[in-house]
Amino acid sequence: MSPPERNNLPTAKPPWLKRRLPSGPGYEEIRRLLAEKNLTTVCQQAQCPNRFECFAEGTATFMILGQRCSRDCGFCAVAYGPAERPDPEEPERVAEAVELLQLDYAVVTSVTRDDLGDGGAALFAETIRAIRRWRPQTLVEVLIPDLEGNWQALAAILDAGPQVLNHNMETVPRLYPKARSRATYRRSLELLRQVKGIDPQMVTKSGLMLGLGESAAELQEVFSDLREAHCNILTLGQYLRPSPAHLPVIRYLPPEEFAALEQQALAGGFSAVAAGPFVRSSYHAQRLYDRARHNPQRDKFRSE
Repeated sequence: MSPPERNNLPTAKPPWLKRRLPSGPGYEEIRRLLAEKNLTTVCQQAQCPNRFECFAEGTATFMILGQRCSRDCGFCAVAYGPAERPDPEEPERVAEAVELLQLDYAVVTSVTRDDLGDGGAALFAETIRAIRRWRPQTLVEVLIPDLEGNWQALAAILDAGPQVLNHNMETVPRLYPKARSRATYRRSLELLRQVKGIDPQMVTKSGLMLGLGESAAELQEVFSDLREAHCNILTLGQYLRPSPAHLPVIRYLPPEEFAALEQQALAGGFSAVAAGPFVRSSYHAQRLYDRARHNPQRDKFRSE
């Protein structure tokens, strides 16, 4: 899986990346509720290709801490620039939405907030606790930034008791300077290690986007690093360029290649893996969690 020459970059999406956009009452209900509660989803901000499907099924990934990110990553569609002050009422609005939608599984993520001393950890923790108050039976997954290596802030999030702690590696180490210039591969990997040090039973998860020019050998190295950090769940999806100002797609991987990578990752020891052109880190998140938690041959999980 070596990248093509730059002058041979793909100019059109292949047939397997074309799909109908579902709609219906569930989709409209999510959109209405988000507007009423002044809530943001990463589905909308990051132009996720699954947002129509997930909304139609009555699920969404809530994005807290505002709509602007303090980092300007080369792959990401989320807005960059000065951020507003955190809204202390946001956790209650998210929790109320979870209750109104009767969600059994909620995913909460955020923009990166390097301007905050704890990276926004306190608001993550309060959002988890608010969901517990409104709907105790709901399982919560958090997809967090690297917190600039503030492990005390990480401990505060874990203390609130999410079921899954997700932090995406995004790409291979060689591509970090152009894809994640203000992040470091080792810091992201260390975050996942720190989670297990603070709470050995916590389910951890990470994701990679493919098609930026990574090689098969580089991918296997990341798989190995993640397993050494005892990461339980892995997602692999195709990078799709949000705009001409973002990094170009070097290659579109066919579905059969994703299927092969999924089997390789499972053979390498991950408890659950989702790989495919449209897979994103929170896509079918509950299914992945259930699959991992009930996998007797992998790492042990906390009982619910």
